[in-house]
Amino acid sequence: MACTTILVGKGASYDGSTIIARNEDDEPGSFNNKKLIIVRPEDQPCTYTSVNGHLTIDLPSDPLQYSETPNSFTSAGVWGEAGINEANVAMTATETITSNARVLGADPLVPYTPAKGTEGSADYEPAVPGGIGEEDLVTIVLPYIHSAREGVERLGALLEEYGTYESNGIGFSDSSEIWWLETVGGHHWIARRVPDDCYVVNPNRLGIDDFDFDDAFGDQNDYMCSADLREFMRRHHLDLGWGPDGEFNPREAFGSHSDMDHVYNTPRAWAIERYFNPLDEAWDGPDADLTPASDDIPWCRQPDHKITIEDVDYALALHYQGTEYDPYGKRGDASTRHMYRPVGINRTCERSILQIRPYAPQADRAIHWITFAATPFNATVPFFANVDAMPDYVSNTTPTVTLDSYYWASRLLAVLGDSDYAGTAEQTAHYKQTVAAAGHELIFATDEQIARLGDSDTRGAAVREVEDEDEAIAADVEPMDPAEVTTATRDTEARGVLAAANESMARQLKEQTQTMIAAALQATSVNMKNAFSMADF
Repeated sequence: MACTTILVGKGASYDGSTIIARNEDDEPGSFNNKKLIIVRPEDQPCTYTSVNGHLTIDLPSDPLQYSETPNSFTSAGVWGEAGINEANVAMTATETITSNARVLGADPLVPYTPAKGTEGSADYEPAVPGGIGEEDLVTIVLPYIHSAREGVERLGALLEEYGTYESNGIGFSDSSEIWWLETVGGHHWIARRVPDDCYVVNPNRLGIDDFDFDDAFGDQNDYMCSADLREFMRRHHLDLGWGPDGEFNPREAFGSHSDMDHVYNTPRAWAIERYFNPLDEAWDGPDADLTPASDDIPWCRQPDHKITIEDVDYALALHYQGTEYDPYGKRGDASTRHMYRPVGINRTCERSILQIRPYAPQADRAIHWITFAATPFNATVPFFANVDAMPDYVSNTTPTVTLDSYYWASRLLAVLGDSDYAGTAEQTAHYKQTVAAAGHELIFATDEQIARLGDSDTRGAAVREVEDEDEAIAADVEPMDPAEVTTATRDTEARGVLAAANESMARQLKEQTQTMIAAALQATSVNMKNAFSMADF
């Protein structure tokens, strides 16, 4: 069980963007090699067969192009994980979440059942395909949706038809909305729209803690769910509230409340919300309002200040800095420093921060920020999503370890940084900031280039209109019907500009990463345990 998700509504972000982000963390002892690529429509399968579920699904004939972060070697499945399509819709899938025996007994999961016996014999039982799961979701959903809401609707229909073999949370975003869907048992689901002025933290547990059935079965402004959810809950006595007029808390009804939660899941929510809302709660000490073991840490809340890309990067690299729980710290003792599962963990495969910017032209508003390997030691880097291919440095992860691959360079940096945290901390902070600054500079310059390609009155990035004076949310400078966005994002000249920007970013990233590796090697070599000199006498 792995991953940590952060969702940031457009009113809670620093620039009016929607931001969805997730650490993709592997199982203990496992490290899936990852890459950032573009899947062209001609490369998208017409019929999809999963490796884990052995399930075959016919896909629509009109896929969109999209970015994704799949496994580099796909014998165990694609595992696309996160991406943005050319309709400027983003998806992150999945956050493994918890459930409980009542839910799983009422609507069992749908695992693959292997064949039994010998084919042709009287006792032969053919194999039964399983449902859909994390391996499949980006591939079978993202290329076919034109809004975040459509993402919920398509995935919800697939869950109801095929079921799932695991409990998951999935995020969708466009320039206006963010939606979060959580599975309930094998075939049911709930979804909630993230309030514009709020952020969400979801650390490996069913998170949604409030649900409005009237809206879900009415206008669906902020809530959606599987069609028979009310009847399903009544039939299996799943509502733990006090009456028909009471508030409904899905986390209480469908989620878990285990000892493992208080070591593995709730501490991460505590750490991230402690960072985003230091002024709203007493987080530490015997009189703390919320502790690492609290079950009622809010699913969403308004931050104390607008959230930046760097804030999301830092939050998804947290290891309880400044507390007795920090494995690299000097507070506490050996038992407290390894008491809780960190956010930034050794087995992160990749971390995608997906940003959709309404103040930028449709052609370049989608940015896929990527980090490989353990996030406390590695940089987050922006790449424009609406291009025909990603640079070789991030897209070509070879079986052989090489510093010509950002994935392998990041794995090396993580090991070096972990081996001498204090000795490399200053260089790591400088490296991360230098790369992020170069990224922001490149984004701004590219925005200006794209603006010059079209109507500067409508595309200009210098003057930002405002939708809401109270919330100061940036207006869409190039509003289009969702189905028409691809006309802008497929513009050949614009794609050429974005591709050149991505190549420039990759060159700068490689140079900075090589410099950082040299600095880390020097620091860790000096502090090796077998160091010795005549001056030691």
